[in-house]
Amino acid sequence: MENKPKIGLRERKKAKTMASIQKHAMRLFRELGYNATTVEQIADAAEISPSTFFRYFATKEDVVVTDTYDPMIIAAFEEQPPDISILQAIRNAMSSGVNSMTADELDTMRERNQLIMSVPELRAAMLNNMIQNMQFLTGIIAKRVNRSLDDLTVHTFVGAIVGTGISVMLYYAEHPNEDFVQLFEQAFSKLDEGLLL
Repeated sequence: MENKPKIGLRERKKAKTMASIQKHAMRLFRELGYNATTVEQIADAAEISPSTFFRYFATKEDVVVTDTYDPMIIAAFEEQPPDISILQAIRNAMSSGVNSMTADELDTMRERNQLIMSVPELRAAMLNNMIQNMQFLTGIIAKRVNRSLDDLTVHTFVGAIVGTGISVMLYYAEHPNEDFVQLFEQAFSKLDEGLLL
């Protein structure tokens, strides 16, 4: 994809550590069950201290619902050239995150999404996480297009972007043999075309 920004070393290292913690957490959730697994067990498996765990995730729920690529995608969005459409800027930024994911990271993401669908506390935590992400996205998009934070068009646009991303992740969780990158591109192409059914 054109205009792909370079992701900073600091963001990559942070995302890698978060992904490692999530991978160990998901293994323990499989082996012991979500409710029976403790933060201490996750930290021990990831060879970090519980205090380091809490530097990356505020709660056990967060280790499942937090997307490790959000900071990189936001940084990539802010580096997009000003002469492209806002949708293309978001799509380029999200593509940079999606295309950098390894097969293991995609498997972990799919497993996280399956777990979220099966545990009520995680669905509630995901909703809170999604609202926070939408508020943040609204701020950076409103700034880019020079509109007010309470502009309904900006809110609607952010809702469409976040909803498309969630729909792709949930679809991928239910269809593990599909290619996530292709699903992502197809979904955002449909959104770009006006989503006519």
